[in-house]
Amino acid sequence: MKLKKLLKDIAVKEVKGSKDVLITGLCANSKVVAPGNLFVAKKGRVDDGAQYIHEAVDAGATAVLTDIYDPSFRQVTQIIHPNVQSIEALLAAHYYQYPSQELFVVGITGTNGKTTTSFLVKHLLDQLKCPCGLIGTIEYIVGKHRYQATRTTPDVISNHKMLREMVVQDCKAAVMEVTSHALDQGRSEHVEYDVAIFTNLTLDHLDYHQSMESYCQAKQKLFQSLNLKKNKPGIPFPATAIVNMDSPWHEKILQGCKANVLTYGLHSNAVVRAKDIQLTSMGTRFTISYNGEEVECHCALVGRFNVYNCLAAVCVGIVRKEPLKKLVTILTSFPAVPGRMQAVPNDLNLNIFVDFAHSDDALINVLDCLQEFKKGRIITVFGCGGDRDVSKRPKMAKAAEEFSDYCIVTSDNPRSENPEIICQQIANGFEKDQWMIEVDRREAIKKAIHLAKPEDIILIAGKGHETYQIFAHKTVEFDDRKVAAQICSETVLKVS
Repeated sequence: MKLKKLLKDIAVKEVKGSKDVLITGLCANSKVVAPGNLFVAKKGRVDDGAQYIHEAVDAGATAVLTDIYDPSFRQVTQIIHPNVQSIEALLAAHYYQYPSQELFVVGITGTNGKTTTSFLVKHLLDQLKCPCGLIGTIEYIVGKHRYQATRTTPDVISNHKMLREMVVQDCKAAVMEVTSHALDQGRSEHVEYDVAIFTNLTLDHLDYHQSMESYCQAKQKLFQSLNLKKNKPGIPFPATAIVNMDSPWHEKILQGCKANVLTYGLHSNAVVRAKDIQLTSMGTRFTISYNGEEVECHCALVGRFNVYNCLAAVCVGIVRKEPLKKLVTILTSFPAVPGRMQAVPNDLNLNIFVDFAHSDDALINVLDCLQEFKKGRIITVFGCGGDRDVSKRPKMAKAAEEFSDYCIVTSDNPRSENPEIICQQIANGFEKDQWMIEVDRREAIKKAIHLAKPEDIILIAGKGHETYQIFAHKTVEFDDRKVAAQICSETVLKVS
């Protein structure tokens, strides 16, 4: 695409250089610039992209978007705009020809439940013959291609690029996990959502947002972006906000939202409601009630919180005017989500579960679920990530202590922090003596396994699907599921 076509109808302060240069792509990371790219030199929280213009030019960039003209870069066209970030999304959407307008797009935000709900929605839409791509915490799924996720909601250029690739790969829909950070930083700008789902809002990310009110306001942006008036070609469904009515933040999250609203939950006033819930270690049974109809549902997902995730997915089908019975039938074939209340098969036949829970509320949800079918003790292995909200560390201990019989505090992803200090900050929240610190995560899992009896349950929380552990100067391979299974195998061999 020629630069002059890319800039058509986009107001910039001035352009220094030729507008006839060919733009082969957009990039905001100088290390991955390709020849012909337009380099977006924006200011971040830590770095200023202007410092890397020379790297981008050396790599072959033919144009640069920047806030200040630099006469030393005469070999490239410079697009000058006082607020680079404000037009980055517009340029990305324009370059990739507004791909979200050609897709039924579902955005999911909330503290917990985004990942499982996104996989449920994808499964549902796929089965409804509406092939669905996915952008989320575990992976990015574009047609038949799967990529390991680098972060839950990628940068705005990557989002529009992947949505265009989904269209090319014959996807008819896309589901996206949309984090509060992404909303605050404009990473989902100019993505036109048909449905926005709110799962819940609990204590997390206050190191970034500073307050729950600010955290909520960031998430509100997703619902405020819903456009009731704009109908997409071939997508005859009204823009709808799907909201968990059982969350005390459900009314606040809808402030400024002009779309239709569909509520779900266990509350009797919810439009889509679950009742008669039966929880087991093998799955969950419940009845879904909507518009005078009741349908019994059985799914392989474990835990009361997964009832909410299922309801949210069903609501997406209801927005698309699909019969409730058909939607429930599809749910019964849904497999487990990696690292979300995932059972670990092992040679000792122990009850071992791995879950991504890394906030006190998420930990309470998981442990409360395990309480409902425990026969012995619950042994919980958990930690807290470094360079993240410090205030939740003692709260994690209180949550684990309340719903566990024994706790082993260990490292999560320490990042730049000292893991021993993190563990001690967590331990400050304990009030009883049923806990220990084992900084080495592998040793912590081993101690839990050696402590466990056949009727006990071991929960390894915090990292879920992750296959690595991040330290200050290195990242190592580490998968809780593989490590736990391996320790069990080694234990069997020792005994035999």
